[in-house]
Amino acid sequence: MPMELPKAIAGYVASANAHDAEACARCFTEDAVVHDEGQERRGIIAIREWKEEVSRKYRPVIDVVDVAGSKEKVTMTAKVSGDFKGSPIDLHFAFTLRGARIARLDITP
Repeated sequence: MPMELPKAIAGYVASANAHDAEACARCFTEDAVVHDEGQERRGIIAIREWKEEVSRKYRPVIDVVDVAGSKEKVTMTAKVSGDFKGSPIDLHFAFTLRGARIARLDITP
């Protein structure tokens, strides 16, 4: 049986699907890092700007397919659809949690 999404990750998915960059950024620690599309964003402001850009550009919707991991390290596979070539695609999200927030997120095909 797949593990249940931790609260921070469930909040990330819900706010990402709602295209709410502010709510999405609140799921992360102040010094969090996001690695996506070959770029790294550090800190809440950069993460909020990244989420605004991604939402504006692609209008992505995340449909969680599988979740595994431990208390601090969670991997999630999702079918992501939106306004981009090849939609929908499967993406892998590797989360590192610190307390009740996301400290790092790596998104890869």
